[in-house]
Amino acid sequence: MKNGTNLYKKNIPIFTILLAAVNVLVFLYMAVTGDTEDTLFLYNHGGMQVQAVLEDGEWYRVLTHMFIHSGADHLLNNMVMLIAVGYTMENAYGRWKFVFSYFVCGIFATLTSSLYELYTGDFAVGVGASGAIMGIFAIFVAMNIKMRKSLGRDHTNRLLLLIVLMVFGNMQEGVDWMAHLGGAVCGLVLGLLLYRPKWLKTRADDGFQNEFWSA
Repeated sequence: MKNGTNLYKKNIPIFTILLAAVNVLVFLYMAVTGDTEDTLFLYNHGGMQVQAVLEDGEWYRVLTHMFIHSGADHLLNNMVMLIAVGYTMENAYGRWKFVFSYFVCGIFATLTSSLYELYTGDFAVGVGASGAIMGIFAIFVAMNIKMRKSLGRDHTNRLLLLIVLMVFGNMQEGVDWMAHLGGAVCGLVLGLLLYRPKWLKTRADDGFQNEFWSA
């Protein structure tokens, strides 16, 4: 049937929608069964705690905490950003690269935060997708950097300033800014490595790749 109902062909950000849906469903389940702002409740349901990972071998927390949120505001803020950025860039970046990068950025954000906690000795239970989402936004910035010739330097510079403000603009108590920083750095690196603008793909497909690299 050629009725245009194939989601993959419609540029619908499938993984963005799936990730947001899972986060919402997990939150609703936890909200019904307990207090999503209670630290012990968050810990018992998979919140990240570096000592539990290293001493008790509970490595699943590295992933599970990315789908847990502390309160409706926390969930709403993260999902709005995920949907806004994912809708804009998932298909242009590549669906499978998008979901791969999401989890890599989230894990790297956790690693950065955990190393900082081990250095300071100030341990906490970490929850939320913000490290991964910050990475996705940083990939969007990297995509714009690669397209700066057509978009203009001012546009790219504004995005770079915005990500700096997002990482360092909210360093109040309770905000894991090290996770935000780790996710952003990882996202920038992945975006610069993995994203290929359409004009570059076209030139490569037309046999002009050697000409491009020698220019």
